[in-house]
Amino acid sequence: MIEGRPGSGRPALAFPTDWIVPDWPLPDSVRALVTTRAGGVSEGSWGAGARRGLNLGVGTGDRAAAVASNRALLEAYLPGPPRWLSLQHGSAVAQAESVGTTPPAADASTAVAPRVVCAVTVADCLPVLLADRSGSVVAAAHAGWRGLAAGIVQATVIAMRARAVGAIGDIHAFLGPAIGPDAFEVGAEVLAAMRGSLPDAQAAFRPIGHGKFRADLPALARQALAQVGVTCVYGGRWCTVSDPDRFYSFRRDRQTGRHAALIWLEPR
Repeated sequence: MIEGRPGSGRPALAFPTDWIVPDWPLPDSVRALVTTRAGGVSEGSWGAGARRGLNLGVGTGDRAAAVASNRALLEAYLPGPPRWLSLQHGSAVAQAESVGTTPPAADASTAVAPRVVCAVTVADCLPVLLADRSGSVVAAAHAGWRGLAAGIVQATVIAMRARAVGAIGDIHAFLGPAIGPDAFEVGAEVLAAMRGSLPDAQAAFRPIGHGKFRADLPALARQALAQVGVTCVYGGRWCTVSDPDRFYSFRRDRQTGRHAALIWLEPR
């Protein structure tokens, strides 16, 4: 088991071994994780094979009571409730401290206050978790191809720097599970959209004939991060489509659940 760190005023819990915890050189005050299908109460399309699943997405067709129970199970590992967003595939960035019970229309959030949990839900789109090396500001971004084309990654980093108090250290990024480059088939319109914000986007597209391409979301995210000076990038090696036992995938299953990517600060 991966042990939850103390300091939140709650008992340290052992995260399910299936969850992903970033391995990056940041202070202990920076906490982050990405959930998988494991550990919940959802059944059927939202389960985990013969097991029950941790679907955290509202509006997915799952029973509302099951999603509420899953969110309560997740919160037991956290210092407070996740600050959920109403994802739009755009470039709006919220301040997590101001997020209440009604999720704002945004695809990323930042936090500088301790124990405020930034959160995004995903099921093929790329979750990007960010923190500066000094542990003064964190962020979570939802980066599907539309969000990447709209500049969500760059907007999130800019918002982090604007919120930081005093000198900010190098920003580090962690790329969670997403549809992989061998599974993400797209048309020429996606490449055209990416070229609008990423001049080197072509390098992340592999032609497969008939005007179609395989697109590499993590590679595109790395290009976007480099535009705003973020070069310390980790993760990006999990494909949601090719691992149905572990991950939800909308592209693969259509009716499915959502994982969550979360990050917060503990008092130093």
